[in-house]
Amino acid sequence: MFALVDCNNFYVSCERVFNPKLEKRPTIVLSNNDGCVIARSNEAKDLGILMGEPAFKNKNIYKKHKVAILSSNFALYGDMSQRVMSVLSQNSSALEIYSIDEAFIDLSGIPVKKLLSEIKYLKTTVEQWTGIPVSIGVGITKTLAKVANHVAKRSTGVKILIDSREVKKSLKNLKVEDIWGVGSRLKKILNSFGIKNALELSNQNELWVQKYMTIVGRRLQLELKGIICYQLETNPTNKKQICTSRSFGQLVEEFSKLEEAASMYATRCAEKLRYQHSCASVIKVFIQTNSFRKQLLQYRNISFIKLPIPTNSTLKITKAALLGLKTIFKSGYSYHKLGVIIENIVPDTNIQTHLFDNQNYKVQKDLMAAMDKINSINGQDTVKVASQGFRQPWKMRQVRISPCYTTRWNDFITVKI
Repeated sequence: MFALVDCNNFYVSCERVFNPKLEKRPTIVLSNNDGCVIARSNEAKDLGILMGEPAFKNKNIYKKHKVAILSSNFALYGDMSQRVMSVLSQNSSALEIYSIDEAFIDLSGIPVKKLLSEIKYLKTTVEQWTGIPVSIGVGITKTLAKVANHVAKRSTGVKILIDSREVKKSLKNLKVEDIWGVGSRLKKILNSFGIKNALELSNQNELWVQKYMTIVGRRLQLELKGIICYQLETNPTNKKQICTSRSFGQLVEEFSKLEEAASMYATRCAEKLRYQHSCASVIKVFIQTNSFRKQLLQYRNISFIKLPIPTNSTLKITKAALLGLKTIFKSGYSYHKLGVIIENIVPDTNIQTHLFDNQNYKVQKDLMAAMDKINSINGQDTVKVASQGFRQPWKMRQVRISPCYTTRWNDFITVKI
């Protein structure tokens, strides 16, 4: 038995925890550079504001209905996510963190008669301890738990989907595009064969499903039938590729500013490597102009640097990234985006050196550990490489960003009595 715990309108809910004035008010959160809508409160959804829609399209609606518009604050959302997952881990035997606002938990061993009281208690506990409202769906498989969660969000916030009649009813009411793992391409294929809902997919011929949806689709069908194909993944695998990229808040022409961006993104990649106890030997850097600005000269390119020995040192990865940037930079262009990608990732316990290698890896490791510890206590980039710069005018446009209430000392809420 599985349960899917899903935070409701997560980014908006995080903002509301620390700003009660947003309660009941239509609220949206925008993407990087305040471009598109990436989160909406229920009130904003009722106004017809769509997910992924460019923010400038609805200015009249925002003004008329006094919609609260916020820039994305991923530091806050990430910390609140960890708090929610911590509560879930304390109240479940096994936990799989599926995304920043979703987690599967194992309900094996809990009697059916106690299921409802258990998940209601879990829902109440999460909301009381973190302030984040959640919906919980329970099913025999992870896919059916997803279906149950879909129903829960539109009712009381909890749903147990194990009765066969209820399962069929819920599958019949679920459009194929709302099934976990079915994207726009599969939706078109299924619709072209007259398959409109999850129940019709569940009842479809097995050979047909495997032919048009491959083995992945066959497993999905089996999960809809109540046959477990996907177990709980309590030990997530390390990433095989790490990428940090951003669109600039303003177009950048100077090489020095691109160096600052490349240094910052390389630093983030190195931090992620150390977090998962890995090293990498391939560093790629890409730059590109804005393809939507047709009146400007267009250019894009990517560099490839292969290190002789895998590393997770911020200093070495930054040095390689700057070398790669130098090889592809061309003056006379207005750059819109830059990114750093690291590949050939291996465990940090599995590093093969060479005969003439005379580097002191203990000193490097201790230096990075000290750097990470200082930054974790005092805030990101308290200690950083000089090439990251200080003013950073190229950084993302975040005009309406809220304070980092939980991760920055200066932003902590102060109560005066």
